[in-house]
Amino acid sequence: MVDVKTILATAIENEASDVHINAGMPPVLRKNTELIDMDFPPVTNDDAKEMVLAMIGPDKFKRFEENRDFDFSTTIDDGNRFRVNAHYQRDTIAISFRVIPNQVLSIDDLHLPPIVKELTDLPRGLVLVTGPTGSGKSTTLAAMIGLINSKYGKHIITLEDPIEYMIANENSMIEQREIGSDCPEFASGLRHVLRQDPDIIMVGEMRDLETTSFTITAAETGHLVFSTLHTNNAPQTIERIIDIYPANQQNQIRTMLANTLQAVISQTLFKRLDQPGMIPCTEVLLCTSATRNCIRENRIYEIPNIIETSRRLGMQSLDKSVAEMYFKGYVDREEAVTRSTNPGKMDKTLVPTREFEVTQPSDAVSAEK
Repeated sequence: MVDVKTILATAIENEASDVHINAGMPPVLRKNTELIDMDFPPVTNDDAKEMVLAMIGPDKFKRFEENRDFDFSTTIDDGNRFRVNAHYQRDTIAISFRVIPNQVLSIDDLHLPPIVKELTDLPRGLVLVTGPTGSGKSTTLAAMIGLINSKYGKHIITLEDPIEYMIANENSMIEQREIGSDCPEFASGLRHVLRQDPDIIMVGEMRDLETTSFTITAAETGHLVFSTLHTNNAPQTIERIIDIYPANQQNQIRTMLANTLQAVISQTLFKRLDQPGMIPCTEVLLCTSATRNCIRENRIYEIPNIIETSRRLGMQSLDKSVAEMYFKGYVDREEAVTRSTNPGKMDKTLVPTREFEVTQPSDAVSAEK
């Protein structure tokens, strides 16, 4: 049997983002969105079982066999960490690994819009980072927590399933609680977190009614709360939260959400054109009085227009972000067009205009002279 740590070390050497192990197949890695077979023999179901057992131990393995799904994290000898999901498919064990970078990148390193930095200065409220699976939501949250950690002396408590980025204390005191190890579930952790004197709470995912309710309540009580949802844009995010609740509670939750929500950052990863890697394109909704009225009065369909007409405040649509990344040379034209919300309009937009001209350092020096 090939040691799982050898497979993962090879994936790191190849700068992979994910590794997949399925019984009857050789391991597969994902690099820059593409799946590539690794040069290892096929893994048997017994091999996969031994890999999971070695990573989580016999007690947790019993829970895995009962639930048929298990989330955890693992570390190999060189210090590289992975988020892991073990699951059953066709009655055999499969394992998915996500590489967790050792270093928390900055907001600038991630090419996120400047308004994201300003959101870390908020005293209270709910900030949501959304996007499909694998769109870098956890990386963005880690960058925001990292910036707060470097600027302020806050008590930050995170609830994660599992812990991804290990964040060292700087000016803040950070407690990172892993679901399943440090507390049994998100709802339990949230139920007690308000008695732990936090200034800032980070909830890994608003995944059900109970978690969503506790998260919004925490924001209502005067804390700054960060969380994620698997939604593609701001209107869909708001509708998803409201739809989680029974019909007879939806008017109440609209009011609560209108009062607590501060911003929604929805991001999608694009393959970088200038170098290997990925780059996020983002939609940003800020909760102005117009936004809050739309939420309160169930006029969610008006939110895209608010985003389009509020760029000076820091809001932006996904298509504006995609166009900006294209003109900066980060994103391929064909991908920019096909993955935009309005391909026909984007095709006409991607011609050079002064709005998207990027001033080079030499130009700036010449201008000063």
